[in-house]
This record gives sequence, C-alpha cells and structure tokens, in this order.
Amino acid sequence: MPDVILVAVDGSPLSKRAFERALSDAESAVIALHVIDPSDPGYSAPLDVDVTLEPLHGSAEWYERANELADEILEELTALADGSGVDVRTMTLRGDPARSIIEVAEEEGVDAIYVGGHGRTGETNLLLGSVAELVSSRASVSVTIVR
Repeated sequence: MPDVILVAVDGSPLSKRAFERALSDAESAVIALHVIDPSDPGYSAPLDVDVTLEPLHGSAEWYERANELADEILEELTALADGSGVDVRTMTLRGDPARSIIEVAEEEGVDAIYVGGHGRTGETNLLLGSVAELVSSRASVSVTIVR
C-alpha cells in the first residue's frame, strides 16, 4: 500500500472514483490536485461547458470562475474524506495538467498517482484519456488509472 497518493481531480465522476480509491488505498495521506488549464476553456470544469455562456476565456472573470469551481470540487472531496483517518491535502494550480501532476508528484515525494481515465480524442486516448496517458508514460512513480 502506498503511503502518500496524489490524486488528479477535475470534478468528473471518474476523478471522484479515483479519489475514493486513493482514500481506501493510502496508508497516511492523499493529496487532491486540481489543475486549471488555461489552454482549454472547458477542461477544468466538472461538466460539459458551453463556452459561449461562460466568461471570456482567459479573462479575470474566467479565472475567478475556474477557481470557484476548483474550490467546490476540493470541498466536496474533503467532506467525503471526513472520518476516513487519512490526512487529505488539497492543491489548485494553473498550467498544463499532465506536467503539473508529474511536477507535484516529484516535489511532494508521493508514492503513487491516481487519475481518472477519460476518453477524450484519438484511438489511444479513447482508452486512457490524454492526461492519464501522458502521466502514466512520464511519471517516475506508479500510476493507477481508474475507470
């Protein structure tokens, strides 16, 4: 069993499932990481987003809304962890999700990374998801892809 697990969370059901699995597998701590991707207006949102109804991508209002969504996601997961006996820390970063996940894993010295496997585009990505694929191929620790 890994001692400390980093979980990439984006508000999707699969990332919530990955978080729940990490809670049951971690010996002592789980770090829930949400990455706001400034290059993809809908990536950091837990549901499909109609970008024509949202604040202008890249604007101060867009970042404010993205941070609010991140806070909501992380608060829900923190509440889910209550009583689990596992120390839960949360982080929100801006940047490329795969790169940020790998960098945080290295900086925090985690034992494993858990990610939800989304089907985005392309043949390989239909199986894993683009972020999960990149993390699993580049991380220096074991990566569990939860489907």
